[in-house]
Amino acid sequence: MKKSYSANNNPRVIIIQKLYGNFFNDEEELSFPKHRFKKFIKDIVFGTIERNDILIEELDKNLGDEFNLQKLDKLFQVILKSATYELMYKPNVSIKIIIHEYLNASNFFLNVSQTKYLNALLDSVAKKIRLSNARI
Repeated sequence: MKKSYSANNNPRVIIIQKLYGNFFNDEEELSFPKHRFKKFIKDIVFGTIERNDILIEELDKNLGDEFNLQKLDKLFQVILKSATYELMYKPNVSIKIIIHEYLNASNFFLNVSQTKYLNALLDSVAKKIRLSNARI
C-alpha cells in the first residue's frame, strides 16, 4: 500500500516549510503542532539548523566546482540541506526512501523540470555521501 499525504500532513513538506521559514524569515518562530511524526520532524529540522555549516560544506564538496549552493533557489537550498542531513545522520534509512520522500514533497513546491533537476542533485550527493561514510 502506497502512502500518500496531503501537503500539510507530509512530514517532509513540514520540514521544508519550517526550515525555509527559519533560514529566510528572521521573524519565524519554530513551533511544532501535534503530528504523528512530530519527533522525526523536529529531529530533522533542528539537526539541519545545528549542522547548517557542515551541510553546506558537504554539498559544496560533493556537487563540484561548477555548482554554487548560494546561487540556487532558496527552496532548493532547503531541500538539499535537509535531505543531506538525513543522508549523513540517518544511515538506517535507505537512499531510495530519502530521495523518494523529498521528491514527493518537492512536488508541492516545484514544477516537473525542477523536480527532475533536484532528483539528479540528490542522487549525486547521496551516492557520494554514503560511499564516503561507508569507508569510515
